[in-house]
Amino acid sequence: MTRIAIIGGGISGLSTAFAIERLAASRGLEVETVLIEKEDRLGGKIWSIKEEGYLCEWGPNGFLDNKPMTLELCERLDIQNRLARSDDNARKRFIYSDAKLHRLPENGPSFIRSDLISWKGKFRLAKEYFIPKRQDDVDETLAEFGRRRLGEEALDKLIAPMVSGIFAGDPETMSLKSCFPRIYQLEQEFGGLLKAMLKLAKQKKAERKAGKAVASAAGPGGVLTSFVNGIQELTDSTADRLQGTIRTGAGVEQIKKKEGGYELTLQNGDKIDAEVVVTAVPAYRLANMVSGLSIVLADILRAIKYAPMNVVCFGYEKEKIEHDLNGFGYLIPKKEGCSILGTLWDSSIFPNRAPEGHVMLRSMMGGATNAAAIKLSDRHVQDYVMADLREIMGIDASPDFVRIFRHQNAIPQYTTGHGQRLLALEEGFHKLPGFFFSGNAFFGIGLNDCVQASNRAAEKVVGYLERNGSEPESTS
Repeated sequence: MTRIAIIGGGISGLSTAFAIERLAASRGLEVETVLIEKEDRLGGKIWSIKEEGYLCEWGPNGFLDNKPMTLELCERLDIQNRLARSDDNARKRFIYSDAKLHRLPENGPSFIRSDLISWKGKFRLAKEYFIPKRQDDVDETLAEFGRRRLGEEALDKLIAPMVSGIFAGDPETMSLKSCFPRIYQLEQEFGGLLKAMLKLAKQKKAERKAGKAVASAAGPGGVLTSFVNGIQELTDSTADRLQGTIRTGAGVEQIKKKEGGYELTLQNGDKIDAEVVVTAVPAYRLANMVSGLSIVLADILRAIKYAPMNVVCFGYEKEKIEHDLNGFGYLIPKKEGCSILGTLWDSSIFPNRAPEGHVMLRSMMGGATNAAAIKLSDRHVQDYVMADLREIMGIDASPDFVRIFRHQNAIPQYTTGHGQRLLALEEGFHKLPGFFFSGNAFFGIGLNDCVQASNRAAEKVVGYLERNGSEPESTS
């Protein structure tokens, strides 16, 4: 029997362990999995905290159902009947600009009518059709791409808020290829974004005529999906289905090669031997673990930076909020000078997020463009959020419920050069037989990305075991 150590008990580690056990069993391989998590709880940044009738998501609040991987995991866990999907109101997303909330346009006519972008900015966007695609293979930043194809106003009011909302990132440093590979592909394949939209619209029209189901183009792709009792149901259910050993409360400090595999030294001094190791931890933690195996790999991993974030949950009696909460929430361009990146109207998105007669708002503060916010006192954080909500939504009342969650290393930043770093990491780890890596620092930060990367890692692990038989080759 082959022992496989999976390091990291977030969604990436849990889904990797589950996928390995399932695949190994289907192919007649006997494996023993050991999942190791440094915290006393499993789930990583997925943590649904229930207090005083409110449900606060410590980290992500769901996943989009336009990709199959997380839905397939739910089906394998037999929890698909507990899913909660946001309704059409959640498609109403807003940008705060020029002292006003503007609904994001969902189609051409609504974009023309919207006053989010000036007519000058709209004409500049229209010129995108005639701009030739970039011919070189430069790893362009999102800001460079936005200015080149769409103009400065679209960058400020559309691209930058989206980057801060998804990555808490700075478009001046983030890589287009790594953050939004589909947008890069559209330019390369069709010559531009407007050309791609027109050609894809023709394809969809033809598919409708042929009687094929076609997804709506309005809003973001897919429907935001979670569970009635919070997204933690996903990680809890995955952990419950694992067949192997789970060790919490002591993380891995060092990994050493040994005959036939690896030796893992834990923070409490315990040692675990394993023929195969899969890591699903933040890049900076992995760097410390592998520094004895490869200084080069450790240095590459340390080059992956993280943005800090404060997550601020406010609960109110519904009657104290006069602003319409029929929607998803809003993002704020940096030039507006607000303290927060945006606010989600969580109790409008999913059920069971606030007690009857109450609402919950969840604001994000910090990110790569305001890293100092992580050092603010709770009092200052609350005051700044209240000031922004007063300005944007006209909320004068103090919240009845306040919770502030701090993430010193919230979201990995896919800055320019990320793709080259990944290639170097894959080449370096390939020289360590039986050592595999996954996690949101590398192949995508969303839940769907993490589950997909976990499935790929599991396939690699099982393929490795099949090639090497029941006795994996020596790694000395």
